[in-house]
Amino acid sequence: MSEAKQSSRTPAIGYAGLGLALVAGLVGGGLVVGVWEVAHSGGSSARSASSVSACDVQRVARDVLPSVVTLTVGGAAGAGTGSGVVVRTPIPGSGAGSGSSAGQDYIVTNEHVIAPGGTPGTVVVTYSDGHSSPGTVVGADAVTDLAVVKAQDPSPNATPVGVGDAADLGVGQPVVALGAPLGLSSTVTQGIVSATDRYVRVPSASGSTHHLVGAIQTDASINPGNSGGALVDCRGRLVGINSAGASPPGDQGSVGLNFAIPSTLFAPLATEIIDTGRVSHPTLGLQVAGISNEAARQNGVSPGLFVQAVVSGGPAQEAGLRAGDIVTELDGRAVRSPEDLTQTELNLTVGDAVKVTFERNGQSHSVSVTSVSAS
Repeated sequence: MSEAKQSSRTPAIGYAGLGLALVAGLVGGGLVVGVWEVAHSGGSSARSASSVSACDVQRVARDVLPSVVTLTVGGAAGAGTGSGVVVRTPIPGSGAGSGSSAGQDYIVTNEHVIAPGGTPGTVVVTYSDGHSSPGTVVGADAVTDLAVVKAQDPSPNATPVGVGDAADLGVGQPVVALGAPLGLSSTVTQGIVSATDRYVRVPSASGSTHHLVGAIQTDASINPGNSGGALVDCRGRLVGINSAGASPPGDQGSVGLNFAIPSTLFAPLATEIIDTGRVSHPTLGLQVAGISNEAARQNGVSPGLFVQAVVSGGPAQEAGLRAGDIVTELDGRAVRSPEDLTQTELNLTVGDAVKVTFERNGQSHSVSVTSVSAS
């Protein structure tokens, strides 16, 4: 898998220039483009004019902008601006009631917004009416690029946004993006859903990788500073958190390839962050390295994932896997790189079972491995 070069994040102005390969359908088609996280740091369809014009964007903007905030973050590790969206607990689609936090307002945003240099900084929340408040980071998850902030002195005019179900989105459906590109608060753009269920890897400032799983692809214009902002349907319901944009090498502006974390993912994860301050990701207890087709031919083995180690007492070991095995399929899907395992694990909930097909001494075997919490 090829990957575009990563450039360093500018400390105060300009775009967060980050390189990344688009996985799933895009890489499968051989397209590798530059991708930037849409914070302003210190299978697609053509646009349908008729479908976009059918959306009452003025009404959507009037209804949703009081729910969208600008986040100004500063610290020793870096500074920048981004966006956030006010939601009220329990968040629809979370499958939980947020315990003692029910009925309270929080701000959902991206992890890279509140940690522009890889380390969380001080946060100032600015509402659409101009009211500002210090913000407290409730928690964050670098793996899925999600974070939750609590305003200490929220605006009395702020209203929590209604949350929709991203699973109901269809390709070609009009959507509206709201946020603060380049620090310009209360900016509104419109477009369509170009594709759904994308898997996008975004290198972070800390050197790790954000994994956008099941992401919504849209051609609504999104630029640096839109990170953490709202992607809503024409009823003004929040269906995604804007997170990253893609552009050809050498061009860091929006070219209509933008990605948002769907409500089906951010709702339960934001709720877990509110309740516990963190996200506990499922794991199969495997440490692996990829075996490419070429490497497999050279060494006379099958392509897949070479098991470097299994976690002692973990689910893979209990299922009978051991170091030296070669995992060839996960739930019937061929695997070639560690990201394939990561993507599988991110789509699990604790307790889900995965059929793992592997080779040992030239013989193929299959076992069921039940995921556990990584913590």
